[in-house]
Amino acid sequence: MWLRLLSLVLWAALVQVSQTNEKISPRKAFMDGDVIIGILSSVHSTIDNLQGRVRPEEFTCSNFDQISFVRMLAAIYTIDTINKANFLPGVRLGYAVYDPCAGATKALHSVEQMLSTNGSLPVMDDYSEFRPKVKVILGARYSLLTIPVAKLLSLYLFPQISTTSSAVVLSDKLKFPGFFRVIPSDVYQTEAMVQLIRDFDWNWVGLVSMDDDYGKGVHQSFLKDAEEAGVCVAYEKIIPHYLGHAESKKRIKEVARKIQLSDAQVVVVVLRPELVEVLFEEMIRSNTTRVWIASDAWSRSTDVATMKDVNKVGGVFGFSFISGKITGFEQYLQNLPIRPGVTNDFIEEYKQLKIDCAPGSPEVCSKPNADYLVKNIELPLFYGERVAIWSIVHALKEQLGCDETFCPGDTHFPPFELREKLQKVNFTLDGKRKFFDKKGDFEDGYDVIMWVPDGEHRRAEVKGSFTIQPRKVVVNSHDIIWTSTPNNTRPVSRCSPSCNPGSSKKVSNVSCCYSCTPCDEGSYSDSDDEDDCHPCPNDTWSLKGWTKCEPRTVKYLQWSDPYPIALLVGVGVGLLLLIIVFVFFIVYRNTVLIKSANLLMSCFMMVGLAVSFGSVVLFMDEPSIHLCRAQQTMYALGFTLCVSCILVKAFRTFLAFMAFDPVRHHRLNKLYKPLIIMVLATSVQGLVCVFWLIYDTPNVDQTPPSNQSMIHVLQCSEGSNVGFGVMHGYIALLALICFLLAFKGRKVPHDFSETSIIIFSMLIHLFVWLCFIPIYITKNESRPIVQASAILVSNYGIIFCHFLPKCYRAIWGKHTTEQIRARLRKFSESINHASVDSGLSSQDLEMDPGSRRSVSFALPLFTSSESLTDSGFLPTSRHLSLTSASPQSISPSAENPSFNLSHADSVFVITAPEGPTALERPDMAIRQRQRSWSM
Repeated sequence: MWLRLLSLVLWAALVQVSQTNEKISPRKAFMDGDVIIGILSSVHSTIDNLQGRVRPEEFTCSNFDQISFVRMLAAIYTIDTINKANFLPGVRLGYAVYDPCAGATKALHSVEQMLSTNGSLPVMDDYSEFRPKVKVILGARYSLLTIPVAKLLSLYLFPQISTTSSAVVLSDKLKFPGFFRVIPSDVYQTEAMVQLIRDFDWNWVGLVSMDDDYGKGVHQSFLKDAEEAGVCVAYEKIIPHYLGHAESKKRIKEVARKIQLSDAQVVVVVLRPELVEVLFEEMIRSNTTRVWIASDAWSRSTDVATMKDVNKVGGVFGFSFISGKITGFEQYLQNLPIRPGVTNDFIEEYKQLKIDCAPGSPEVCSKPNADYLVKNIELPLFYGERVAIWSIVHALKEQLGCDETFCPGDTHFPPFELREKLQKVNFTLDGKRKFFDKKGDFEDGYDVIMWVPDGEHRRAEVKGSFTIQPRKVVVNSHDIIWTSTPNNTRPVSRCSPSCNPGSSKKVSNVSCCYSCTPCDEGSYSDSDDEDDCHPCPNDTWSLKGWTKCEPRTVKYLQWSDPYPIALLVGVGVGLLLLIIVFVFFIVYRNTVLIKSANLLMSCFMMVGLAVSFGSVVLFMDEPSIHLCRAQQTMYALGFTLCVSCILVKAFRTFLAFMAFDPVRHHRLNKLYKPLIIMVLATSVQGLVCVFWLIYDTPNVDQTPPSNQSMIHVLQCSEGSNVGFGVMHGYIALLALICFLLAFKGRKVPHDFSETSIIIFSMLIHLFVWLCFIPIYITKNESRPIVQASAILVSNYGIIFCHFLPKCYRAIWGKHTTEQIRARLRKFSESINHASVDSGLSSQDLEMDPGSRRSVSFALPLFTSSESLTDSGFLPTSRHLSLTSASPQSISPSAENPSFNLSHADSVFVITAPEGPTALERPDMAIRQRQRSWSM
């Protein structure tokens, strides 16, 4: 028991002594110090014969990597600068650089070497007192190496800082509690990539990535961001991350073939530089040009930018971390001094390569001078090493409790304590605040770069930036040179042509592959590639394919429009003509012509026409319910009044010339009451309008405008179509009756009746309103203009037929009594042959002695006893009866006829005695060649 206890004590003492006196054996580059910073730098990019290893022997590396070499030198130079500045008073920083040769396995081996004590790494249950000389590790360059290293270091909660490893998974503090980085996570880089693609109006891209943790992380993050932004991936290809892998080159050729065959003109490439070189060689060989979006892993690769014929691959965009200047670093690179007590096999190897021009490094041998690194390497890329070292130093200052003169803390502290201080770092460097977020990342953003031609090679130029707060890509597109297309035009990479504003996408199987459909009426789209058209807001509308909605134009008959002006002129001229006619009728009221026209009825006609003209005015201006009612009722009553007066005249003519049977004639004559006929006919129309206004009144038409029109026509609706139809039908019925009554006496010479003008005026009215019916049925927007025009035409038809000719004949015509006698004689002679009109022969006119036969002739000039008396003709009667008691034929045209006038039963009788007598009043005009016989 005691022996076992003693052995445990001795073992603990040995461990404590070994940890206290531990020394790091030089591993390629080493500088001792109070606090050692471990640096993983892949100065060589290839592990030889990795697949052929059959024994766990020492790794052999090749392919000297200048970028990693200069990155290591930037960290060393920053450490030396801090030591010179005595930022940690009394504490000297050292470093131990190990080369993992871009291999994860060797990287783990390098970490074991850093943490080992006397060549071994202790295995403990509790590492709280684990105190290796190296307190923090800087690196590695690639996430492929950083991730396994971070997993190992998480066992010790050992702090690790990277300047280039951007894999998303490294932000997981549960898996990698000791990992920090002075760059953003790839979750921001893929978001920046997608924004750049969208800014150039691309949505159809290819994606090529590696099969390591870094490549998988970027791959999945890009797919997620692309889907959210509406960018579609035409193909996804994955390449083994290790170039020496047996399937790598075969797989790269397959990927190259896919790129050639795809119509996606943009390719996102998430590969290591050496894999990109092989891929570009295939592109150059096949003369394939594309636009390449480079991840940070190769966006600044000098090896790729200087490869042969690199200008043939097309445009290259990329993202690099925020860069800056390291003061004095150029002079350091020109000299590459190695101070006494410092070991740096990497500098020695670089110098030897320049001298010996070793095979495999022709780019180093080509320019063996001191300025080579300065001129051929972009030094601002290594600003991250400066930031990382200063972060470590500020954490150490807090850990050691340093003031301006002394650092009292113990430099032999457990590394996990430094992790806590790194999480709280917040300092200013070169005028900018630097700190880690809760995930251990910096949020500085990215530079957007583009490779521009530089002779036969390419060089990277900053063309914009991506900021994380806010997350936005800003690119100076005016400075971009497009090498993948002729005439420096921006390449197009879309599955389908962009849908312009005014249309929406009709997606097929893939969201980026669609057809463009114009927006329907009442919807719009105001930007490219809208998924759906937006409905128009209230009180606005749009036509098919519109990009915005606008209020409809309200249209009605305005006073200033051409058609209303023409209508108003027509109304004015019509009213003026009515006034002139009225004046003429008053002035010439005592003439035979005006008396025969019936002055009273003519005046009522003028009143009706004036009211009808007034209804046309109501069609103007914005319609309202009152205007709609008034315009229809005014026309209905006004024109009905006018037609009623014409009906009276037509009935008068019919009675005068069409009464064959004296009994029937006598009965019809009793119906001839002009004023009563006019009032009754007009009253019927009034009743129609009253019922119309009560049950379904005319109003403003509330029918929505046509979807295909941006004009909202305001016009009156008729309310009840029955009311509107009955109103017009009643006027048409009156007109038709007038026409038929007048048509019966159409053969009477126009000197003796108004039949011809009644026929013509009623035909005009009926024809005009028949033409209006189709427009009314189709609800044409021009209906108000057509209806108003129809009213004007009907009114003018009556004016020109009934009034103006009488005015003309009253002024310039000759209508003396002698002229009337002459026309009467002429007409009387025309009835000599009975066969012409009634089919009676001369034998029919022979009379037996003692018989009484009479011939009756109509007097159409007069409608009442007053008109007869006023004209100076017979005081009573409307008819003359020619009577003969002799058996001979009666001929009103015999030479020197002699007739006696007598009155019998309201019939004025002309009695013919034996022998010819003279007609005392030949001016009793007989206007129509019709007569009747009575026994």
